[in-house]
Amino acid sequence: MDDAKTPVRDAREELDSLNPALELTRRGFVKTSLAAGFAAAVTPVVAQTMITTDTQGLTAGEVKIPTKDGEMPAYRAMPAGKTGLGTVLVVQEIFGVHEHIKDVCRRLAKQGYLAVAPELYARQGDASKYTDVSKLIGEIVTKVSDAQVMGDLDATAAWAAKNGGAADKLGITGFCWGGRIVWMYAAHNPKLTAGVAWYGPVARAYHAGDKTPLDVVAQIKAPILGLYGGADGGIPNDTVEKMRDALKAAGNTKCEIVIYPNMPHAFHADYRPNYRKEAAEDGWKRLLAWFKQHGVTGQSGA
Repeated sequence: MDDAKTPVRDAREELDSLNPALELTRRGFVKTSLAAGFAAAVTPVVAQTMITTDTQGLTAGEVKIPTKDGEMPAYRAMPAGKTGLGTVLVVQEIFGVHEHIKDVCRRLAKQGYLAVAPELYARQGDASKYTDVSKLIGEIVTKVSDAQVMGDLDATAAWAAKNGGAADKLGITGFCWGGRIVWMYAAHNPKLTAGVAWYGPVARAYHAGDKTPLDVVAQIKAPILGLYGGADGGIPNDTVEKMRDALKAAGNTKCEIVIYPNMPHAFHADYRPNYRKEAAEDGWKRLLAWFKQHGVTGQSGA
């Protein structure tokens, strides 16, 4: 497992005190609000390198996204008083929507985007309370189907279009588990404008019966930028190269894959020991340029 091999997990593997069992609400959600701070599985955080983005000039905080079976919590950040904004769906790591993902939303908002991160595990449980990564994967992550996620992302995009976003300027970015979802959502939604996948597995499906990004290459039409670490032990470089070759074989000239030599998994995660400043900053610059190049940007006055 890609996230299961982090130094943080190795140091805390023996801990398995979990959140008490949660019961489903009437509408099918077990988690109705976002967690504060960081996920337990990745604490303590590395404060020396952690980036913190303020909310000055932004409208930021928790919102509720209407779905077919209830309201899903999400974190939204956007320039205050603006409409017609390019929208970026921000897809979580396996740890759910915690402080790092919220901060990524604020960073995007500072660049003029409406950024929204839905809590995509809200029906299955509270990922923030797990201290053991293997249990988190087995008890929550593997129970979240792609069909559920695609529907929730569609609902989030629809919500954004009614709350300051431009429906025809839709981007997506995600990390690890979320990086895989970027590829899958590109195959699912033909109206997607562009996406950036950070070290998302391309030869793996977490939920039984789901496909892999390699399986759906022919359906990917939007320009997707894939950012990978050359020393990522959980995502072998040969699978990334297979994805590159599969895109080429499908006649896809819009997508691009970058492999950073000697970089580990989660090199963008500034709150974790895996963080590598140079690659993270370069990847972020590429993300901003990619969205601008492919037309996700755009805003107007209130």
